Amino acid sequence: MNPHPGAEPLEEIRLGGSTVLLLGTAHVSRASAEEVERLLDSGTFDAVAVELCPSRYHALIDPDALSRMDLFKVIREGKASMVAASLALGAYQQRLAEQFGIEPGAEQRAAITHARAHQKPVLLVDREIGTTLRRVLHSVSWWKRLGLFAGLLASVVSRDDVSEEEIERLKEGDMLETTFAEFAEDRQDLYGPLIDERDRYMAARLLEEIAGEGHENILVVIGAGHLKGIKGYLEQGMENPARCIAELERLPRPRRWPKLIPWLIVALVLVGFGLGFARSPELGWQLVLDWVLINGGLSALGALAAAAHPLTVIAAFLAAPLTSLNPTVGAGMVTAGVEIYLRRPQVGDFAQLRHATTQLSGWWKNRVSRTLLVFLFSTLGSAVGTYLAGFRIFGRLAG
Repeated sequence: MNPHPGAEPLEEIRLGGSTVLLLGTAHVSRASAEEVERLLDSGTFDAVAVELCPSRYHALIDPDALSRMDLFKVIREGKASMVAASLALGAYQQRLAEQFGIEPGAEQRAAITHARAHQKPVLLVDREIGTTLRRVLHSVSWWKRLGLFAGLLASVVSRDDVSEEEIERLKEGDMLETTFAEFAEDRQDLYGPLIDERDRYMAARLLEEIAGEGHENILVVIGAGHLKGIKGYLEQGMENPARCIAELERLPRPRRWPKLIPWLIVALVLVGFGLGFARSPELGWQLVLDWVLINGGLSALGALAAAAHPLTVIAAFLAAPLTSLNPTVGAGMVTAGVEIYLRRPQVGDFAQLRHATTQLSGWWKNRVSRTLLVFLFSTLGSAVGTYLAGFRIFGRLAG
């Protein structure tokens, strides 16, 4: 159903006594926001569903939420990489918004603003973005994960306009899919967790809301790329929407064997030290020196690349050789903690974080994003140093 030729795609579905109108929007189209307002002004709908999860919803209506982030808690809980990736993702989407001259998520904001003004419920039907990102990463190999993160970082560097081909994909598809597809060689890897799973999830959430609250007329504001999938799942029905939701919210179980690798490396390094000292004290101390210089040096180099405080760089050099022998504590946790102590982020740093990270230089100028870089770069330096130092140690022993 699309009563207005050239207008945004619409599909109407009857579910028992309820009518669901699916509006397929383009996240970078001003016409989509205007169509949302036109439909809601009709007064037909008693509820509005939006393609948002609770965290994205709160970020949209409360852009100052970042100013209340506990940075050290983020780092301590191992979420620094996810926060950095989210900021890079936001930077890419902001670049799109600037090119098109429209605020990101304008059509979702229009739906929320109208619904709240008329005391109508806003239904958040999308899956939590953190769950989606984890399932995406689980679905691809580790080298493709590196490619995705590298692509996100490259998007921050690039100042080029989006191509006409990418614009057309944006008009037809989903913002998350389009963003990641920009950097992925094999988009099929992304289709399941980014599109199909979320189609099922949003259909299940709509069925759950209708069954629980009895909404008679719902306007569903979703990316056009989800229209066909959600329509299909709604029409075929679901025996148990709650079970489907629980299944799609389940985080993939981490594989056990990768966790054993750091401990195996520690064991091999310690064995190497033992063999070195058994041959001669001179060789043993030479191996220890190699370990300290390579591991500590590369971690310090990473901190230096992140423009860390000089004392943080020294801390990286001293901490990395020790933390690498204890996989429960990473060099990045030490360096980030020292950086926060020496250059405690101010309220203004948090307030400007989202804007600052749209420019490459902003990542180094803002104290919050710079601390994230210190964590990531010093961790990466220590990880590379661990392997290089290990090879060096056994190279000496073999010689």
